[in-house]
Amino acid sequence: MPHSLILNLLPQSPIYPQFLTGRHYHALFLTLVSSVDPALGEYLHNSKADKAFTLSPLQIQQRTKPDHYSLQLSHQKPIPAGTPCWWRVSLLDDTLFSKLTPLWLNLNPEHPWHLGSANLYITSIQGTPQSIQPWANACSYAQLYEQASESDRALNFLFATPVAFRQGTYDTFLPTRECIFNSLLSRWQKYSGIELSNISFDSIYPSCFNINTEIVRNYDSKFIGCIGEIGYRILGEIEPNTIKQINALADFALYAGIGRKTTMGMGMVRRR
Repeated sequence: MPHSLILNLLPQSPIYPQFLTGRHYHALFLTLVSSVDPALGEYLHNSKADKAFTLSPLQIQQRTKPDHYSLQLSHQKPIPAGTPCWWRVSLLDDTLFSKLTPLWLNLNPEHPWHLGSANLYITSIQGTPQSIQPWANACSYAQLYEQASESDRALNFLFATPVAFRQGTYDTFLPTRECIFNSLLSRWQKYSGIELSNISFDSIYPSCFNINTEIVRNYDSKFIGCIGEIGYRILGEIEPNTIKQINALADFALYAGIGRKTTMGMGMVRRR
């Protein structure tokens, strides 16, 4: 069962920009995992395979309805102590979620966690959507599939953090239908337990887009990705079951993310 969880955080000391990178977010998550299951934390640290979680960049909490078009990717100035922040963690399988259940159930709002040199308190965790927080949700794979439309031909995505895809030995930043839906299908087949057989993406065509490239920096390296909005339509005489399967994958994007480096804040996507 995939979960999209919002961890509400309160820094007790300034968080400096050099610690607000994908690698530091990845390290913080592994610290959380290791606090309840050291062996699992070590396994996730060493594993080179596709991992059953995604992370967002750290966001400063807004009291009004947020701009849904993008998230803050980097910070030029330190985040001051006492600034309410949030951080999205999505989990793609029940095993990982159940391993972390003791952490959620026994959350100590006075236990400090570390992001670089800063101390953070986790004040609460959201797992259901709210009007000012559209990134929180939970839904079983069976529900995702059953609720997927057999008639909706519009597939509109928001790329909230940069999306990139690996092709051979190089990266590509253009979100073609093959890149997007093969990325989603790969993660669906790995974690859902629901086989999508004989699915084809040949009927999917771009209908609109407003996209740009964006650079993400980590230490001395950098990655380039695509950010913005893109829409596709399913065209032609297509079986309802095929439309349903494609819609299930599009709905799954909220949890799975798309493309590379999703465990370091890239590829954070949701359907609009």
